[in-house]
Amino acid sequence: KEVVDLILGSKDISSISFVGSTPVAKYIYETAAKNFKRVQALGGAKNHLVVMPDANIDQAVDGIMGAAYGSAGERCMAISVVVAVGNVANDLVEKINLKSQKLKVGPWTDPESEMGPVISKEHKEKIENYISKGVQEGASLISDGRNFKIQGYENGYFIGPTLFDKVTKDMSIYKDEIFGPVLSVVRTNNYSEALSLV
Repeated sequence: KEVVDLILGSKDISSISFVGSTPVAKYIYETAAKNFKRVQALGGAKNHLVVMPDANIDQAVDGIMGAAYGSAGERCMAISVVVAVGNVANDLVEKINLKSQKLKVGPWTDPESEMGPVISKEHKEKIENYISKGVQEGASLISDGRNFKIQGYENGYFIGPTLFDKVTKDMSIYKDEIFGPVLSVVRTNNYSEALSLV
């Protein structure tokens, strides 16, 4: 916060861009505006990735794996929504599911680990609650990361890669920032529909 306040007050910095939580985005926007700075403040952002019917599905899935599950989804630029256009959805969901099940989840001490734990017990519970909400609201849970256990780390804050299909824009898992390894697939009929959603 001290560094951010210095940036916000500096006369040498004319513009600010921020992606993160909504309360911090509001603070940055208001403070920067008071100091006559240009501001882009994306609070609670949901980053979308559109996959067109003519995409190379294997390449798209490779990119999605790191973008959605890297850093256990706990980074502001993580992809949390894949927008599948047209008839690409079934193949895309199947391949994401198969590849996500092969992800090596483990502690940082394991050199083969591809995804670690989430930041705290409270955040793990928050993510698990969102997964439960997604099921209650009618999304199709393809891969459930709740109750993920690693021998020797039973009390760790591990969540396995989670994948939802047939997510709609009125669902909590679509609207809210989950900040975890939870990927939602939204199906659209054409590019225009995908673009308007994004």
